[in-house]
Amino acid sequence: MKKHKAGMISLGCSKNLVDSELILGCLRDAGFDITSDEKDADVIVVNTCGFIASAKEESINTILEAARDRKDGAKLVVSGCLSQRYPEELRESLPEVDLFWGVGKHKELADAICALVGMQCGCAYSGARMLSTPKYSAYLRIADGCDNRCTYCAIPLIRGGRRSVPIEKLVEEAQALAAGGVKELTLIAQDTSAYGTDLYGKPMLAELMRRIAKIDKLHWIRVLYSYPNTIDEELVDTMVADPKIVNYIDIPIQHIDPDMLKAMNRHGSAEHIREITDYIRRTASDFILRTTVITGFPGETEEQFGHLTEFLKEHSFDRLGAFVYSQEDDTPAADMPNQIDEDVKQRRLKRIMSLQQGISLAYNKKRIGTVTEALVEQISGDIAYGRTYAEAPEVDGTVMFSIKNKGLKPGDFTMIKLTGAGPYDMEGEEI
Repeated sequence: MKKHKAGMISLGCSKNLVDSELILGCLRDAGFDITSDEKDADVIVVNTCGFIASAKEESINTILEAARDRKDGAKLVVSGCLSQRYPEELRESLPEVDLFWGVGKHKELADAICALVGMQCGCAYSGARMLSTPKYSAYLRIADGCDNRCTYCAIPLIRGGRRSVPIEKLVEEAQALAAGGVKELTLIAQDTSAYGTDLYGKPMLAELMRRIAKIDKLHWIRVLYSYPNTIDEELVDTMVADPKIVNYIDIPIQHIDPDMLKAMNRHGSAEHIREITDYIRRTASDFILRTTVITGFPGETEEQFGHLTEFLKEHSFDRLGAFVYSQEDDTPAADMPNQIDEDVKQRRLKRIMSLQQGISLAYNKKRIGTVTEALVEQISGDIAYGRTYAEAPEVDGTVMFSIKNKGLKPGDFTMIKLTGAGPYDMEGEEI
């Protein structure tokens, strides 16, 4: 009997990518062959993002493209955040789609897809993900949902409140990933530094990292999406003390003006942001700090925007991402007065990114001449492309370096000397 083929198009963040990998694992267990060529697939799953307006637009365009390009008779399934949030509207506007699904319940989704193509499933699902990242690098989602209720954010409306995964289960998953060849493990959640507060009554990220760092085959452990209010000295000290935990942390501050933080319902204070970032810099001078900020939040004055830019000059971050405020349905900020014109938002965004380009370039130039470890991701002749501890997968730049060891392959680590710097990417040579 011919086996059906399933293809996946995953959109949005790394947290959504984990969902896509879980869906693929269930489809594989159900008896599907997985293909990377959507035009060859009998079923195409588009796992959507619905975070902000631009992500919604990308999701809709991708769905329409998949519907247009699929082979005759292929079924189209739409899952994820956008489908969870707007199920009825999507059904009315996208008759090309054969099945809509929200977030979670991956086994049930696989059963529904089997029924859609006339397959008999009845299998035992393993719960194992089918990794879509390179074999040597993977994400570990330590919690889903969020309790912060920032006034601009729809994530709690889509995914609900925080649900941390027990430490024992995460250690078990990390061990399985390491046994499968993963060397770099990136911990993710909507708010990683608040991990465990719902299960253990207090943040437990530091303890989780200590447990995971004991896994022999893991080489790098890094952390993304840590909200500043639950980052404390113990967490920083834990990261600095263990060589497996890279000195890199992503802290989305969104703003620094106290009135803006209050309007955004951001927990913690501007003073704490200053104190904890200063503590990190004092504790380890080579620590890489990444952040995200929002421009054009309702009511943001030029003076308040100026507070943000001055802070970024004085308490600068090695890496920074920025986006303009997006007026999202059913969020408190959507109904706030003094909404900012789009051109003002975009002008402020350009100012932030121009400022950060100079800051990032200055930080990277300071690294020239240093010797560091690099993870090889691609090789072309005598040139390799990869990352050091200072570059997170997918969100940061790359390092291009000449190699001497002809036996290097993707997934290997080697020592390099950094010799050149741009705002995002760097150059080096193997030593």
